[in-house]
Amino acid sequence: MVMRCGDIDSRFADPSAMHKGAAAHRKIQKKQKEMQTGYEQEVSLRHEIEIDGITIILQGRADGIITDADGKITIDEIKSSTMPLELLTKLQGQHLAQGKCYAYMLLQTLENPPEAISVQLTYFQLESEETQRQTWEFADAELAGFFNELIEGYAVWLRLERDLKITRDESIELMRFPYDTYRKGQREIAVAVYHAIREREKLYVSAPTGIGKTLSTLFPSIKALGKGNADKLFYLTAKTVARVVAEDAVRQMAERGLRLKHITLRAKEKICQNSEKTVCNPDSCAYAKGHYDRINDAILDILENCDIIIPDVTVEYAKKHRVCPHEYALDASLYCDLVVGDYNHVFDPVVYLQRFFGGEAGSNGDHIFLIDEAHNLAERVRDMYSVSLDKRAFADIRKELKDKDTQSKDLKKTLRDIGAHYTSLRKEHEETKVYVAREQDRAFAELVEAFSFAAGQWLNAKKASGHSLHEDILNLYFETSRYLLISQEMYDETFYANITEITSRTAYITLFCLNPSSIIAGKLDMARASVIFSATLQPLPYYRDILGGGEGDRAISLPSPFDTRKLLVMAHAGISTKYVDRESSYAPIVSALNAAVSHKMGNYMCFFPSYEYMHKVHELFCQEFPDVATMMQTGSMTEQEREGFLARFDADNKETLVGFVVLGGVFSEGIDLKGDRLIGSIIVSVGIPKISLRQDLIRGYYDQENGLGYDYAYTFPGMNKVLQAAGRVIRTEQDAGIVMLIDSRYDTAKYRGIMPPHWDNVRVVRNLVGVETTAGSWYNYLEGGFDG
Repeated sequence: MVMRCGDIDSRFADPSAMHKGAAAHRKIQKKQKEMQTGYEQEVSLRHEIEIDGITIILQGRADGIITDADGKITIDEIKSSTMPLELLTKLQGQHLAQGKCYAYMLLQTLENPPEAISVQLTYFQLESEETQRQTWEFADAELAGFFNELIEGYAVWLRLERDLKITRDESIELMRFPYDTYRKGQREIAVAVYHAIREREKLYVSAPTGIGKTLSTLFPSIKALGKGNADKLFYLTAKTVARVVAEDAVRQMAERGLRLKHITLRAKEKICQNSEKTVCNPDSCAYAKGHYDRINDAILDILENCDIIIPDVTVEYAKKHRVCPHEYALDASLYCDLVVGDYNHVFDPVVYLQRFFGGEAGSNGDHIFLIDEAHNLAERVRDMYSVSLDKRAFADIRKELKDKDTQSKDLKKTLRDIGAHYTSLRKEHEETKVYVAREQDRAFAELVEAFSFAAGQWLNAKKASGHSLHEDILNLYFETSRYLLISQEMYDETFYANITEITSRTAYITLFCLNPSSIIAGKLDMARASVIFSATLQPLPYYRDILGGGEGDRAISLPSPFDTRKLLVMAHAGISTKYVDRESSYAPIVSALNAAVSHKMGNYMCFFPSYEYMHKVHELFCQEFPDVATMMQTGSMTEQEREGFLARFDADNKETLVGFVVLGGVFSEGIDLKGDRLIGSIIVSVGIPKISLRQDLIRGYYDQENGLGYDYAYTFPGMNKVLQAAGRVIRTEQDAGIVMLIDSRYDTAKYRGIMPPHWDNVRVVRNLVGVETTAGSWYNYLEGGFDG
């Protein structure tokens, strides 16, 4: 922390360097032992010191300690690397400081310490086996002065951490809830959250829009932080808009006196300020060059001047100090009490926050996880822990790789072997095109491991050459690394499937996670307590099951805080939207849609299960009702186009507007069209995912587990999309509007049984007259006032 300096350089490093380095250490130590009888290797040292009431325990292992015949002592610090020694020696200041620490620590253990002790740095180049040594002698007083200065430099950070905590806890003690009264359901959530944290439990919460879930979970968590029941809060969500809501909640508490360090993390590619995005080396990025020379001053600056560190603030200070904003935010997060980020910061097997959850850190923290929009979590984690390799990726590189050097020949051999394996699978499964097994294809995994090793050697040899295939091989190396990680450390036949798929152009081998619940449970175990919540965590037992919970974990479901008379929920059960009936459904849907939107001028969205379905109905609607303004979502809208689409939903529109959008798409959740910006959602179908091999595998898995395979694979995920789309209508206490569900299945006991409690007054109609009468009567009733 105190001695770090130099550049960020993430150019490829040999993945086997650590193992080679360990072997090199042993080789050097063995040779030293043979040459010098007074050589001890791997000597453990420990020293304890107190500064300002803060106890510091420093411990480590010296590579070697040499005591010659005259009693002269030398600390031997060995450093090995694949980089040229002239580059390695640029870090000599840090390496020498480590040796000097060991020298000082050793002196404290000796009854009759010498007046001086030496430190030797041994540098070893792993490829050429070139060795360089340099030795310095230090008087004991000189080492004491160095050590005390080093510790004093580190004490700056310890005092900062202590003082920030004192300020934080004092402010939390005095902080009151940001509003004079709780909304309906808010206090119940807050009490349940505090209890879960105190008792080290998991809590699952389904709470409709309007209760104020963010504040209801953050406030008691921060109170628990002030009572010493946690070290750090992690607020995790799937979408940027939810992170902004969390930031606003912290600002509201800050207005009531809260002094807490909060940082919002953003994905590397989104916060990177380099013109060549995420190219992290000193030759390509001014922020990477000298980053470590400036980073400590940058961290102190932002912590001394900012309590709420959002990405824009991180970038502002990163530019001021010319440091990498991504690494800067991660370093600053160590001193923050609340970290707001994406699910992958905890759950992803590769990019999780290793400084908090890697190695011993994963079991040491008294963390609290607050997981918002949790209905998205299972599918996100399933994607994180599934991986697919395409034959074409290997074949394309093999075709283009013309080099004759040793590394290229070795790499090409692994590519040939993998290609031959894919070809044999194609012949074996030519008729069925698909083969699914619970056992892994071990032979393929071994070939992928051989490729990964050869690719690593090639990348290390070619990293400075600017080779035309470098990016392609590097990307495939990362893909195969993820495959091997899942294959070797996570694949379990009880909840994974190995899928082989043959197409006319290529072949795929996929490790597919059928059930992510045990993975999620393992990650939740890293926290003292976890609160998993969403507006649409329905049915609650299903979500508790797939989100790492058990029957012993508490789950609460709350009613809507809004007046249910302001929302008309109508189910048109006279139209079947099943795939076999779709063509005959277009005209009835158009008529029902017009009946729903024609009674009151305003803005509406109509949700469809696919783009094709949406296009067909939109085309017919425009033919039948050309005077009604419409907009239609396209498949590849940019962020600017999405913002423009939503901007058309203006409360002051002088004509009715109907937006045709896809159910489960970007406009189904995470958008907040308050008041008259949206007064109705018409939802076509029950939202079930498209029938596919993977969904059917999930179905088969849960049929064996609990007999609810179809519901787990299709019904429940589909209904969640419906609930999210319906939730766009009522956003505040002042809002009023309609939700019309179009599908005959909504009038079955199964679907009525999984509707949320605030839909108990759903009105079922079976024909166009029913739609016109119900919608018209409701609008007249609403306009006349509830007492009319």
